[in-house]
Amino acid sequence: MSDRDEIVERAIDYPYEIPDRSFVQAGERTLELPDELRLEPRIPVLAFGSNAAPEVLVRKFELTEQSDTVPVVRARLSDFDIVYSAHISAYGSIPAAIQVSPGATVSVYVTYLTPEQLQLMSETEPNYILARLDPVSCRLETGEELTSIASYLSKHGCLSVDGGEVALADVAADGRRFPEWGEREAIEHVRARLGPELTLEDFIAENVADPALARRRTEALRQGAKPFAGTARKLSEY
Repeated sequence: MSDRDEIVERAIDYPYEIPDRSFVQAGERTLELPDELRLEPRIPVLAFGSNAAPEVLVRKFELTEQSDTVPVVRARLSDFDIVYSAHISAYGSIPAAIQVSPGATVSVYVTYLTPEQLQLMSETEPNYILARLDPVSCRLETGEELTSIASYLSKHGCLSVDGGEVALADVAADGRRFPEWGEREAIEHVRARLGPELTLEDFIAENVADPALARRRTEALRQGAKPFAGTARKLSEY
């Protein structure tokens, strides 16, 4: 596979492979979540998009067998959905954003991070603002319910298509009211708007090779983007 093929594949494969269960990421090993696992004083942070994918956790935290682990708990979040953000990522995908959606219940994950891990995570999220969502109803697979949780909100708003948001088809939800697309469809929509003369592969490769161009295209997507409709308080630090 050529470097170009790898760039295109990485963009289209977003949000990557995520276990359909709770787990602990220990180095490159994805382990079952123990029945008795002390999560305090770790910080619960909502994970949607790729931030619950083992390969992303390994890369972002440079996890090794000797480094700290990351517990990841599957959860159900009421009255929200996971939609596309109005920006192009550094690796060429159209990433996820959280949005209010009354009546919907979306499948998400909660990562339990140390303060050092949270700082590292925030450094990898230049297109997002760390905020506290309060109140929420986030029921963990372990049976606990969180009524307040930290989450990353898109600085650019949610991608607007015909005046409304579009949900990620790879993220399951009950009562979903938004239409849903796969990642290829989302990138193709953005390409048709901002680079209709290009193939999908050329559009992805061009955005990755030229960050300034990707930023200009992101600015175009921000025009008419849908803002986050919920209640959140910005967190500068934890």
